[in-house]
Amino acid sequence: MSLLIKATQISHSFDENQVLQNISLEIHAGEIVTLIGPNGAGKSTLLKILLKLIRPTSGDVWQKSNLRIGFMPQKIQIDPTLPMTVKHFLNLGRTKSSTQPKSWKNHFNFSAHDTTEIQSVVEELNIAHLLEQPIQNVSGGEMQRILLARALIRNPELLVLDEPVQGVDLQGQTELYHFINELRRERNLGILMVSHDLHIVMKNTDQVLCLNQHLCCSGTPQSVSKSPEFLAIFGQGAEELALYEHHHDSSQCGHTHGSASQATQDKEGH
Repeated sequence: MSLLIKATQISHSFDENQVLQNISLEIHAGEIVTLIGPNGAGKSTLLKILLKLIRPTSGDVWQKSNLRIGFMPQKIQIDPTLPMTVKHFLNLGRTKSSTQPKSWKNHFNFSAHDTTEIQSVVEELNIAHLLEQPIQNVSGGEMQRILLARALIRNPELLVLDEPVQGVDLQGQTELYHFINELRRERNLGILMVSHDLHIVMKNTDQVLCLNQHLCCSGTPQSVSKSPEFLAIFGQGAEELALYEHHHDSSQCGHTHGSASQATQDKEGH
């Protein structure tokens, strides 16, 4: 599998407060990796470091050359007085090119090239009926699908999802993750999710990284669910949920096909 991101011995501190310690991991094309952990575990900080939004105090992050990344945030604040339709919002996520219309009037119109990429994503996510609505008027579930569509417009190699089902009902969650899995298969996308929802993690991921400032454990959902470190954080009920929801042949934490194998070596003596 093609390596997209490799982090080596990442540590980070804010002043005297250390939030990450000796984190190593890999993310490959065609796999879904999910980062879990309690509040204050350093998930958001690690995500920013992997995306090269901030520099770690120590350690290195390698990215594939010219790696295209699509990012879906937890939420986005839009000025309620700003006149912006869903179509306008999606167009703002496009990659600039020499063929992009230059006039303001045409700036928000889909070109023939855009239709191939944008309209297909719009239709797959079932948001075509929202295109002319003000972005401020859509529901929480609709907004999550819009944010996902915007992340996909650049045809990313790596899709990063930060709490992707926030504000989405159960049916919407099922549909969203079905679409994400289809994307992974059809486009060979690497997908990195940050989530606190164990039910979703255990059903919809290949590898789990359990973070609590350091990597407590890593591996398949079933193997991580048996880890003492995982159980200490999430409790015995989490083990039952994980084993019931996820069906996987591998049973040993850290024996992965690449994404977390290095990470397992950095379990800080656990």
